[in-house]
Amino acid sequence: MTEIKGWHVFAGFASAFGIIIAVNLTLAFNAVKTFPGLEVRNSYVASQAFDADRAAQLALGWEVSATVEDNVLRLVILEDGAPIAPVIEQATFGRATSVAQDQTPEFSFDGTALVAQVDAPDGNWNLRLRLRAWGADGTLFQQRIIVGTGS
Repeated sequence: MTEIKGWHVFAGFASAFGIIIAVNLTLAFNAVKTFPGLEVRNSYVASQAFDADRAAQLALGWEVSATVEDNVLRLVILEDGAPIAPVIEQATFGRATSVAQDQTPEFSFDGTALVAQVDAPDGNWNLRLRLRAWGADGTLFQQRIIVGTGS
């Protein structure tokens, strides 16, 4: 039987800590690489108008929902129970944790909903909307809708 010497102990410790450090660096790199980014540039400035913007958006009285079936995204916006088609400034359909599969749907109004073709494998998806109300005030409406697909 061989005797354990100092360099054996050092090699064991160095190997163990080397593995731990390599795993931590890999996880940190992948976390930063897949981070989708910031919601707003300056959260303090955005917070100053939050209450007023929220009140104006709620005053519209819109009921908004979205579903995906057979890769068709249906966005239903109801105002006083009737379907409407507001101005779409921005619409992004993608995963919550990554921008790799983000899509910009091309909506068309079919009389009851805004409809667009998307590539949506099973899972959880987000539809991030930025809409503008018709009319003189042009109230901004922003919302993120969670859309599940598959079973």
